[in-house]
Amino acid sequence: MADKNTREFDIIVYGATGYTGRLVAEHFVREYGDSDAAPKWAMAGRSLDKLASVRDEIGAPADTPLVVADADDTASLVAMCERTKVVLTTVGPYQLYGDELVAACVATGTDYADLCGEPGWMRQQIDKHHEAARASGARICFSSGFDSIPFDLGVLMLQKEAKAKFGKPAPRVKGRVRAMQGTFSGGTAASLTATMKAVAKDASLLKILQSPFGLTPGFEGPDQPSGLLPEYDKEAGKWAAPFIMATINTKNVHRTNFLRGHPYGEDFKYDEMMLTSPGEIGEKAAKAAAEMLKNPFGAKPPKPGEGPTPEERENGFYDVLFIGMMPDGETIRYGVKGKFDPGYGSTSRMLGETGMALLDSDAQGGVGTPGSFLGEDLVERLEDHAALTFAVEG
Repeated sequence: MADKNTREFDIIVYGATGYTGRLVAEHFVREYGDSDAAPKWAMAGRSLDKLASVRDEIGAPADTPLVVADADDTASLVAMCERTKVVLTTVGPYQLYGDELVAACVATGTDYADLCGEPGWMRQQIDKHHEAARASGARICFSSGFDSIPFDLGVLMLQKEAKAKFGKPAPRVKGRVRAMQGTFSGGTAASLTATMKAVAKDASLLKILQSPFGLTPGFEGPDQPSGLLPEYDKEAGKWAAPFIMATINTKNVHRTNFLRGHPYGEDFKYDEMMLTSPGEIGEKAAKAAAEMLKNPFGAKPPKPGEGPTPEERENGFYDVLFIGMMPDGETIRYGVKGKFDPGYGSTSRMLGETGMALLDSDAQGGVGTPGSFLGEDLVERLEDHAALTFAVEG
């Protein structure tokens, strides 16, 4: 295994010719250009010609290195991993195209980050590779986009504030999406379809999907609030509806707590919902949102590679409230807000900054989360380079 410190590149963006991969590459061009803080980075994908076209279209320097690698060609993936400290991959659904790349990163001690929201596959990778990744030093960092960074780090930062204010963590935290404007990605739709097909073939995956502790093998915490039924949330003062990404986010929040040695407590309870309005209108909206979960993508789901216009990405945003509830009835409120649409504009920036934070991290290897590996260091990077804000609210 080549010494990580002497490798040719800091970061390789794998899948750079795809819709989201291109946005990640654009982030490095826009945010770092030729500044002193710029990483040594390269673009990777199956076609050299397409890579060259995208490089030119996004205004990357003409000498930006291009690397040919293919999910179906294991040797090309290993060769790519041996050249870099970090691989950022947007090539999903990961349960279809991710196995060999994760294995290559683990074998070569290369850090890895993706946009995965596929808990069945993630659990398989944990079971298969966690110990080997600890041994090789590879940090395998799943869910490094809108699922699940704002939620994973939002809870982490709220608990830091709770300890400072009350001397102990909040045993119950609510994640509540106050507002969000953006669209689902074609990759998200494809991942959900692939997950349903995988469950049809292997029923044991259903248990992992249904359990909030599906990503904490060997640990089962207390019963969790389901978040699946519309309810009036008196702490938030509004009606709350089910939130489609809660299934993956809650699992990642519990995995961060698990990997960090339970700083939130072993009795920690967490759920996520989407806030509507107060009163009767809010109740109707919450029930309508619950119905929509049965078919979240409508009659024509987006295809992988499709996405919103630059204007739609620019005009998107999200605003998430976290409410920490203490046993004596006291509460603490924490907000995480992001500019740009969550599924693309913000996600691409978050993945890029996860890669940058991994370069500076001294965390132990393993299969983990942005919260477990990077924590507050990533929060700082996201505030400085990705237009996110993290703040206690009065």
